[in-house]
Amino acid sequence: MRSGIGLGAAMAALACAWMVSGCGGDRDVAPRTAARAGELSRMARLGEQLFADTALSASGKQSCASCHVASRAFAGDDALPVPLGGPRMDLPGLRNTPSLAYAHFSPAFGIDEDGKAVGGFFHDGRADSLAQQAQKPFFTPFEMANQSPQELLERLLTRPYLDEFTEMFGKAAVQDAATALAGIGQALAQYQKEDPAFHAFSSKYDAYVRGQAKLSSQEQNGLALFNDPAKGNCAACHNSSPTDTTPALFTDFTYDNIGIPRNWKIAANVDGNGLSYVPKNGLALGAPGHEYYDLGLCGPLREDLTASPSRCGAFKVPTLRNVALTGPYFHNGVFNTLQEAVAWYVTRDTDPGRWYRKADGTPDTAFNDLPQAYAGNVNVSEVPYIPSLAPTLSDGEIADLVRFLCTLTDGFDPTKPMAYRVPSQCHATADSVAATRAGTSP
Repeated sequence: MRSGIGLGAAMAALACAWMVSGCGGDRDVAPRTAARAGELSRMARLGEQLFADTALSASGKQSCASCHVASRAFAGDDALPVPLGGPRMDLPGLRNTPSLAYAHFSPAFGIDEDGKAVGGFFHDGRADSLAQQAQKPFFTPFEMANQSPQELLERLLTRPYLDEFTEMFGKAAVQDAATALAGIGQALAQYQKEDPAFHAFSSKYDAYVRGQAKLSSQEQNGLALFNDPAKGNCAACHNSSPTDTTPALFTDFTYDNIGIPRNWKIAANVDGNGLSYVPKNGLALGAPGHEYYDLGLCGPLREDLTASPSRCGAFKVPTLRNVALTGPYFHNGVFNTLQEAVAWYVTRDTDPGRWYRKADGTPDTAFNDLPQAYAGNVNVSEVPYIPSLAPTLSDGEIADLVRFLCTLTDGFDPTKPMAYRVPSQCHATADSVAATRAGTSP
């Protein structure tokens, strides 16, 4: 089955978006609060240099910071559903760039006593630690694209911070590629753990919890809807309760299959795309017969759970902290705005034609980013997904919920509340929600 869109069109759209964005994006965001050098350990300061160093990539143009931009809560800032990378910075990735903010709070991946997958890093949890996660993009062909740890070591040997790296990890770390890679991962992880910019807990909501700010009536209503199990029920996965040591992280680190629509702007989703790194894992899975599917926990990037078909299509529940800064949304970046994302949650089953489209824009079957054989994995048993109860929120309530989500944006100063800056999408109304349809937002 053909998708109805050529690879050339998909690549042109990616390139156009890249040029228009200029890596700038919407600057109406909360600024990063940089840590003073004295607040970071030597290892963390070394990690900060590694994080920003484009010379460690095959292209010489990509670093961790290229895809994980501080002003976007360390998510992408290129207006693309997936980033571009590779030796010439022209290869489209497979998944939307996840935020690294608050990432270090995730536990290692595991299966709990109820059989639920929990924790890990990346959208599919395939890395067990922040250090392991930090290492993998160096060798991904459509990211930093080093051919081997030895090639990465050779690049490291040219860097101005080499003496610091040697002092930190010893001579073996600049002589043995595996040891060097372990040191790079450790330093990058330490930087993310120590720099408060990655976990500021400085949102308006945090100030509200401390009694230092008041929510507007719309934000207050949105919070109530977020927690109400019969309405938004968001807290069922995006836990809004603090622990003894940590404010609410707005995730339970579990995995869910919610039937996200296929994003035709991703080149890998185009049949006949010709990209050598995109597996044709869909050919044996039956209707609707697309060559490639991203099946989350059961592949293709994760390989140890491919024999667990009940997990196919499940992706990790992300934190909602700074969610107003981290669009486009979901693992495939199919929605550009929070209004789209929340409206889709609420009307997925009552108005599927609003969201599920073929590449040519005509209506498609529901859950069209899954082989039909796995459609039964989609969550239809929890609010707001229970078809017989949907929709559980009106357009006005969706707008209020969006406004509450925007209070999770870091950068609120209780002494200067009028200086709090959030993206323009945070001014949601019932009318703006009603106008959203898949693919209509900028």
